[in-house]
Amino acid sequence: MGSGGEERGKGAGFDGAMAAELVAGLRRSFASGRTRSHEWRAAQLKGIVRMIDEKESAIMAALHEDLAKPQMESYLHEISLAKAACTFALKEMKRWMKPEKVPTSLTTFPSSAEIISEPLGVVLVISAWNYPFLLSIDPVIGALVAGNAVVLKPSEVAPATSYFFAKVLPEYIDNSCVKIVEGSIPETTALLEQKWDKIFYTGNGKVGRIVMAAAAKHLTPVALELGGKCPALVDSSVDVKVAAKRIAVGKWGCNNGQACIAPDYILTTKSFAPTLVDAMKRTLEKFYGKDPLESADLSRIVNSNHFKRLMSLLDDENVSGTIVYGGQRDEQHLKIAPTLLLDVPHDSSIMKEEIFGPFLPIVTFDEVEDCIDFINSKSKPLAAYLFTKDRKIEDQFVKNVSAGGILVNDVALHLANPHLPFGGVGESGIGAYHGKFSFDAFSHKKAILYRGFGGEAPARYPPYTPQKQRILRGLINGSIIALVLAILGFPRD
Repeated sequence: MGSGGEERGKGAGFDGAMAAELVAGLRRSFASGRTRSHEWRAAQLKGIVRMIDEKESAIMAALHEDLAKPQMESYLHEISLAKAACTFALKEMKRWMKPEKVPTSLTTFPSSAEIISEPLGVVLVISAWNYPFLLSIDPVIGALVAGNAVVLKPSEVAPATSYFFAKVLPEYIDNSCVKIVEGSIPETTALLEQKWDKIFYTGNGKVGRIVMAAAAKHLTPVALELGGKCPALVDSSVDVKVAAKRIAVGKWGCNNGQACIAPDYILTTKSFAPTLVDAMKRTLEKFYGKDPLESADLSRIVNSNHFKRLMSLLDDENVSGTIVYGGQRDEQHLKIAPTLLLDVPHDSSIMKEEIFGPFLPIVTFDEVEDCIDFINSKSKPLAAYLFTKDRKIEDQFVKNVSAGGILVNDVALHLANPHLPFGGVGESGIGAYHGKFSFDAFSHKKAILYRGFGGEAPARYPPYTPQKQRILRGLINGSIIALVLAILGFPRD
């Protein structure tokens, strides 16, 4: 074990007994009540903001080491969003914490009622490697705002960022209530064996099922932030230059396609496809140059395993011939160029699996309605994108496509709005967070009804005579006469 808030799993024999000891310590801290006050919660968020301000260059260096992530992308998509989550919560937290007064009913008259948001207790956050800073700290922010004690398990696939959290975060927060465990499958398994009050996992569906199965043994609630194949439907009515730029920056400007909300494939009509492909080619050359493998604005593939996985998708004999742009690779430096593919077979692996990389298939149909039918024939995605000027198509898409979120005429920006929930549906995830939705994700909504000793209604007590039954039925059905009779003490014994 390390000092402070760091619990070193890697190479330190972190097992079930150590995990149980860790959780027991956090339960003692939570039981002391220290996490419940507004002052404590605000202090943790201010500490995280201070860490971001003071350690920005170290965060960027870790992200570059893990993913060769460009500095501007690191700032825009990770650092600034994490800081914004803190500042938004600091501004709104007192209001979120206040008991919510709610109406009462005739059947409980006289009474008052409210809903109190209380922390769940001790929660586990298991993070992902593709946005290893934001996807670690953002759920932790939500857990702290709600007043919980937290264990963060960063992804071992992004070791530099994981090490940053283990070494640096304990200096800025209350490390009696927030712990970081580094490591891989053995450490995560040891953590999952424990009883938690909630588990928040970001990653893929395969591991999501393992997390959910482990949680089920203790009836632990889960939030699963997964992914899926996010479609982007492009209608011929669009401003094609703007659409191409927004699709490109939302695909390759988001970690070179290694993002759960990056467009996974484009759908368009057969007649419009040549225009769209041409616009995409021009845009990509403008953004990343004639040799994109040399561009400083593209992240590398995270590791050799993912590089090989992506190459197997592209080298499929039924797929490689559909490349209309890109396809260059540099295995030594784990670089793959932005790649467009036109009309890949629908039954190929690249159209079945989430790509999570720099390939963008374009599939074509005769009509826009056929595109919508194709989307709905697949698992529900985390995000669905539509580019159109046609309000009829927009209404049809919004009403008929089920997805975690929908964005019209842009890509990925919806996650930057703290007033919108971010999460999946079906196989793309369970639960949502961001803004108040993060607070709610880590809170229990406790129902409270207050009554005094007045307002006795004899009709509610046995024996239930016909007269009492009439009054009770009237009360249940909202009869004012029945209420008056009950208040006046009828029927009198």
